[in-house]
Amino acid sequence: MAKPHRELIAKEGWIYVWPPALLAALSFLFRGPIWLTLAAALIAAYAAYFFRNPYRRIPEDEDAIVAPADGKVVGVRQLEDGRHQIAIFLNIFNVHINRSPIAGSVEKTEYTKGLFLAAYKEDASKVNERNRVVIRDGEFVVEVIQIAGLIARRIVCWVSEKDALARGERYGLIKFGSRMDVILPAECQVAVRPGQKVAGGSHILARRR
Repeated sequence: MAKPHRELIAKEGWIYVWPPALLAALSFLFRGPIWLTLAAALIAAYAAYFFRNPYRRIPEDEDAIVAPADGKVVGVRQLEDGRHQIAIFLNIFNVHINRSPIAGSVEKTEYTKGLFLAAYKEDASKVNERNRVVIRDGEFVVEVIQIAGLIARRIVCWVSEKDALARGERYGLIKFGSRMDVILPAECQVAVRPGQKVAGGSHILARRR
């Protein structure tokens, strides 16, 4: 069973928060250069902000498929097999916690090494470092793909095969700028368009029927 993650800051973020915070405190206490104190404090504050883990109200609509992350929709297209692909670009100011679009069981996880092209480029989903998670609810199957970007160098996934996920449940994150692709069955009705901003867990990407 996937474990809930209710921390205000994702645990993976503390390693980026504490060192500059400690440096800022020591610099202040021992009257170090003001620029060092301020720079360290700002770095600590940004790290805490980047790894924030906010509460989101999940839609009650049983047919709703929610956004897996905060960001901007940079692509909506139909694949050759009829399925829908929705691409969401996360900039360095977005929440980078990743969420399950549907309730279901993790059927497969697949990590692929790759390049670090700018995540908003279309080719990023094919050549960049990425992690694919297949979530099944009966005959209904959704794929979510965490894609590292130009700045992002670390994909984190907290779930394994056979774990159960609730709709909107946190299951991973990508450190510093990234992209997420969602692959939906052909029968879904897409509810977003390119250029639209979405919030992970609370914004409806599509409906099952």
